[in-house]
Amino acid sequence: MSYVSSYHHCVFSTKERRPLINPALREKLWPFLGGIARQNKMKAIEIGGVEDHVHILLSLPATMPAAKALQLIKGGSSKWVHDTFPEHRLFEWQEKYGAFSVSMSQLDKTVEYIRGQPEYHRKISFQEEFMMLLKKHRVEYDERYLWD
Repeated sequence: MSYVSSYHHCVFSTKERRPLINPALREKLWPFLGGIARQNKMKAIEIGGVEDHVHILLSLPATMPAAKALQLIKGGSSKWVHDTFPEHRLFEWQEKYGAFSVSMSQLDKTVEYIRGQPEYHRKISFQEEFMMLLKKHRVEYDERYLWD
């Protein structure tokens, strides 16, 4: 038996950062994202966000890379939105995402950060926030390719 602690703060937006996640959709979408995680042996510790993006704090099993986790969550939820809500036929997730490792000592802070998304985004855009996260976690990026 292996014992692994693998926590990731995952962030992804709607395609072209369209403000498609209204309160009614959000109320159903966040629990659905958690359900996809559970079905795939992940644990969604916290889910939050605003109209154009979502943050998920995930605990991943030892055998699952973040890329696979996000493929399952984004693909499954996009299909579900289309199948369940015909009025959201334009709903899509952006292909790119951020996945940042989180140490045990920072889990509570990360949960609070995700819970505070509505207040946070009264002051700062998704693009500014995402670039801040990239810098904080020392992820190299080329701004020319960040938003396509």
